[in-house]
Amino acid sequence: MNNGDQRRLNGEIEEDEEDEENNDGLAAWERAYADERSWESLQEDESGLLRPIDNQSLHHAQYRRRLRAATTARIQKGLIRYLYIVIDLSKAASEMDFRPSRMGVVAKHVEAFIREYFYQNPLSQVGLVTIKDGVAHILTDLGGSPESHVKALMGKLECSGDASLQNALDLVQGYLNQIPSYGHREVLIMYSALSTCDPGDIMETIQKCKKSKIRCSVIGLSAEIFICKHLCQETGGSYYIALDESHLKDLILEHAPPPPAIAEFATANLIKMGFPQRAAESSVAICSCHKEAKVGDGYTCPRCKARVCELPTECRICGLTLISSPHLARSYHHLFPIVPFDEVSMSLFSDQQNKLPKACFGCQQNLLGLGNKPGLRVACPKCKQHFCLVCDIYIHESLHNCPGCDSTRHSKIPAANEGG
Repeated sequence: MNNGDQRRLNGEIEEDEEDEENNDGLAAWERAYADERSWESLQEDESGLLRPIDNQSLHHAQYRRRLRAATTARIQKGLIRYLYIVIDLSKAASEMDFRPSRMGVVAKHVEAFIREYFYQNPLSQVGLVTIKDGVAHILTDLGGSPESHVKALMGKLECSGDASLQNALDLVQGYLNQIPSYGHREVLIMYSALSTCDPGDIMETIQKCKKSKIRCSVIGLSAEIFICKHLCQETGGSYYIALDESHLKDLILEHAPPPPAIAEFATANLIKMGFPQRAAESSVAICSCHKEAKVGDGYTCPRCKARVCELPTECRICGLTLISSPHLARSYHHLFPIVPFDEVSMSLFSDQQNKLPKACFGCQQNLLGLGNKPGLRVACPKCKQHFCLVCDIYIHESLHNCPGCDSTRHSKIPAANEGG
């Protein structure tokens, strides 16, 4: 072997050693499955055989727990919300205990939350605030366009410096103080740091938020810290620590439905709203939002005839709240939610006298499992129709009407007409 071959061989050995060090001593087969960890999705059944975990049933069980907790009491909810999302972009957000980083995971789930928030709260508005280098920055003002918020967020994902909780609270408190009394003021903080670098007494700032009736909630990505817990206790918010990415997703989506109304704001208020007409495609007008001329694609304020780009929004000229009728209709289901469906007991299947339906009333899919064994199903307590787990979630989260009850109601109308 000549000297060149020996040097090349030594170089390959050194590279192999570096690869082993970089992979924390994992064997090749372990590195291939380190991300998937497919063996964790197996469980042992009654006969001792391995079978995959029924993730659909687990997801449905978690969903039903949230549904029952939300509908245990009939309480008044705030349908017109003004929410600021404060995102920690300090150097702690660059930690890689969440993949690819805390910042990347937070940005992904905040994007999904913004879209879900506007779907469930079409009359509400959101604003984005970032904290880094000890300073709080307004990323977007309060508005009703999910696309503009997402675009602004994805263009400013840079981490540096320390986080300042006091500066963020002072900033949002100044903006939310201008909100009318019928609006519900909220702050959701995605906090990655283990400390806060503040210029003054943060306790005074917390008391200001409490006096302004601002509900502050915090989702932490590291360990629990006292100041965040104290903030949430004083303002009536919630404080949770995300254990992993799926837990973070569940925690942030819990803030999408309207929260209970604060007692002082629970009184009935009449709010002036305008239903603008869509502008003609060939019309040219100056948009009051962007201060520039646009052709078509806009709405005309019924009071001052100003042009706005999107709904819902507040007219920049006369201050009238502008919405469309579908927005108002989509907010209605929060006032009268569908009751949770009841799980069908397995004892009913053994009773020969009970002839239970074999297909889901919603999607008409077979409700029997392998070997014609009965699978999990739910039944509406009013119309007694049976539904699969997928339809149960779809009815309560998207449709907001029971197909069985609606079909029964519509079938009674022709019968009444024929009798008359």
